[in-house]
Amino acid sequence: MPQTVYRVEKNAKVYVAGHKGMVGSAIVRKLQKEGFDNIITRNSSQLDLRSQTAVAEFFDNEQPHYVFLAAAKVGGIVANNTYRAEFLYDNLCIQNNVIHNSYLTGVKKLMFLGSSCIYPKLAPQPLKEEYLLTGLLEHTNEPYAIAKITGIKMCDAYRDQYGCNFISVMPTNMYGYNDNYHPQNSHVLPALIRKFHEAKINGSEKVEIWGSGSPKREFLFADDLAEACVFLMETYNEPNLINIGSGEDLSIKELALLIKDVIGFDGELEFDSSKPDGTPRKLMDVSKLHNLGWKHKTELREGIELAYQDFLSRY
Repeated sequence: MPQTVYRVEKNAKVYVAGHKGMVGSAIVRKLQKEGFDNIITRNSSQLDLRSQTAVAEFFDNEQPHYVFLAAAKVGGIVANNTYRAEFLYDNLCIQNNVIHNSYLTGVKKLMFLGSSCIYPKLAPQPLKEEYLLTGLLEHTNEPYAIAKITGIKMCDAYRDQYGCNFISVMPTNMYGYNDNYHPQNSHVLPALIRKFHEAKINGSEKVEIWGSGSPKREFLFADDLAEACVFLMETYNEPNLINIGSGEDLSIKELALLIKDVIGFDGELEFDSSKPDGTPRKLMDVSKLHNLGWKHKTELREGIELAYQDFLSRY
């Protein structure tokens, strides 16, 4: 499928919202590697993206040409279910302010990063882009998903009404450098890295894992996602979303055994079936992305080894 390549000028002002997070920091690394020398960043203490006034002032002053909207309030199944109001309110504020001010100040192109949880809980697998809004969401992360769906629809609405080149990408489960390893608020892969590491250090005989171990999940190394984002910023100029993933999945039990092996933990696994499993399976259909000419490079074991080294260096 031939694509219009929309070259982003190396000296263009590129604003990466959320550059302190795992995904945002990976995008900044990729841009720097590609020779972009005018990258704008602000951390949350410098700029509260939930504040309409602060964001308007920032865009007026900086006038960025391109925006990667990777800032969001994020967390795993526990955080999503516990802070339901915050996940809805904070994420709506962030994306409303950034998307609207990108329009007001004439940003050439904006990329909104969503999440695979936007798809219905029982959607057919693998998840095709057109399955959006065809069924009920998973209850535990419904507020977060609704905020992300709003962001997608907002980009499309601003494209329809104002002619803005605002695009939406849906990454699968991410992991990698600069991940969140919080005991309660992290996602499954980093949570397991921490659990197995601590069990190994403490000489524990077993590691307890939430749920049955049967749900299947797909994972993508964050630096691969960043490469896909920069690629799509230059090649994808359409309404509707596009999935970014590896197109491969495995069960939580298989993931746990792989992490156990990488870390070198000798004990047993114990699955707590009283805890929620979440969606039975979440695999992205990435044929749209593959047809554009992009495919992930980092296989799961290699990525986990890199992430574990990063975990050791930071904790």
